[in-house]
Amino acid sequence: MRRRVLLGTAVLVTIVAVVFGAAFAFQRKLIYLPTGGPVPSAADVLPSGRDVTLATRDGLRLGAWYFPVPDAPAAVLVAPGNAGNRATRAPLARALTERGLSVLLLDYRGYADNPGSPTEEGLALDVRAAREFLAREAGVRRIVYFGESLGAAVVAELALEHPPAALVLRSPFTDLAAVGQRHYPFVPVRLLLLDRFPVADRIGRVRAPVTVVYGTADSIVSPEQSREVAAAAHARDVPVPGADHNDAVLLDGPDLLAAIERAARG
Repeated sequence: MRRRVLLGTAVLVTIVAVVFGAAFAFQRKLIYLPTGGPVPSAADVLPSGRDVTLATRDGLRLGAWYFPVPDAPAAVLVAPGNAGNRATRAPLARALTERGLSVLLLDYRGYADNPGSPTEEGLALDVRAAREFLAREAGVRRIVYFGESLGAAVVAELALEHPPAALVLRSPFTDLAAVGQRHYPFVPVRLLLLDRFPVADRIGRVRAPVTVVYGTADSIVSPEQSREVAAAAHARDVPVPGADHNDAVLLDGPDLLAAIERAARG
């Protein structure tokens, strides 16, 4: 009997080790969900659109779209969430340019036809390249960072080194582990996670006005987490009643657009 118990325990421990090992090894496949392949030309999205290349400090060249608007009060640097590519954000770019704002849509490494593989450190380099393009090549003086979900974490980190004119976070989480723990409660996410994205710990040190937009029915990032980020930042809080994480109203809806425009115009 004792031998059977020991054998059963060994089998259970082996299964758990394999499961946790797989979770550790393949976690980035669960976090980053890029849509690959080529995207249309920026001019196919808007006649004024320009296909641009962002040069990262570790030597990658990333495709992006820039939509300049003459006499715009600001340019909006859009840091996307973890899924899709910049073609998914084309309606947002159109809507923002219609409101008189210039827009830069980037794709992270590994997204669309960009080289490389996404990591927390890599995305930080990618968004720095985007900011450098706006500040140096495009000559933009007033830049607003807009981050969607995971992108909110990316621009929150960027804002510590390069404070923007304003920061708009859509559906931000407190940190990535909190999201993972919510969806995988029986997995020791905090022990296994490679990429941390500690938004709540960083946002209170950002020297720029912050607006947080979120859906009150978000099933991916809980509204409580977004409210916690807003409280840490002393931010303007914009709840969108009944909206889930990927509902259209949070992608390019009126509350979101108004929040970005207000931040851009100061």
